[in-house]
Amino acid sequence: MERGMDVDEFAPRLSFFFNSHLSFFEEIAKFRAARRIGARHLRDKYGAKNPRSWMMRFHTQTAGCSLTAQQPEVNIIRTAYEALAGVLGGTQSLHTNSMDEVLSLPTEKAVTIALRTQQVLAHEIDVVDTVDPLAGSYFIEDLTDPMEAAAEEYFHRIDELGGVLRGSELGFFQREIADAAYRYQQEIDRKERLIVGVNLFIEEEEERIPILKIDPALERNQREAVRAVRQERDQAAVEAALEGVREAAVSGRNLMPPILDAVRAYATEGEIVRAMRAVFGSYREAAVF
Repeated sequence: MERGMDVDEFAPRLSFFFNSHLSFFEEIAKFRAARRIGARHLRDKYGAKNPRSWMMRFHTQTAGCSLTAQQPEVNIIRTAYEALAGVLGGTQSLHTNSMDEVLSLPTEKAVTIALRTQQVLAHEIDVVDTVDPLAGSYFIEDLTDPMEAAAEEYFHRIDELGGVLRGSELGFFQREIADAAYRYQQEIDRKERLIVGVNLFIEEEEERIPILKIDPALERNQREAVRAVRQERDQAAVEAALEGVREAAVSGRNLMPPILDAVRAYATEGEIVRAMRAVFGSYREAAVF
């Protein structure tokens, strides 16, 4: 990004909210901007007095949407760089995706490689020993400042819509996400964004790697286990607990205690969900087109 780009020019490109396809440096700037915004809002808007409460604590997961089915082993490299960006941006918790998640649930080997990626970052390159290792970098600061300002503009726009709930009802967030995904795919199709194995350095023969296959017997065994629990549990206690969930849903009380009571009575997840669905119904996203 050129130095001096103002908020109005940067805002249309703002992937801070709705796009998981930022560049390596933009990812770092995104986290740094979020930390600044969080601290400022907690201090100035919400009146938090203790400086420790201004610290943003957040979890980061590498981008599943950046994984490619083509040449899937290259995803190991992508995940490593994304994880590094998260650490450089100040994340306190990190999940690294496995290389084969674009194809299936990950295999044990793929999960281990993803774990080792984190362990290399944590123990071999000292990147976790500094709070903000890129602070003061001309390039990083010049990315962070306008991203922070543009994010504030987005927050203001959401407030004008009536807040997050109203924005969801209007389909604002869904539309922004869909538009960002569409722009991203157009960039790939036009080769404005280069993806190794997809539109660059393509291999004619499709690479095949072992993927996880679930034994159908596992499903049968689980069904039998649930059936056995239902036969052995106190059905009257289950019905009373589920009625407690329904009553809490109707009254607007905190749902967590009655849900825990239902779990302790061995109500299944499906039964608890059905009890709440009877009151709340099923959510349907607003149409985005």
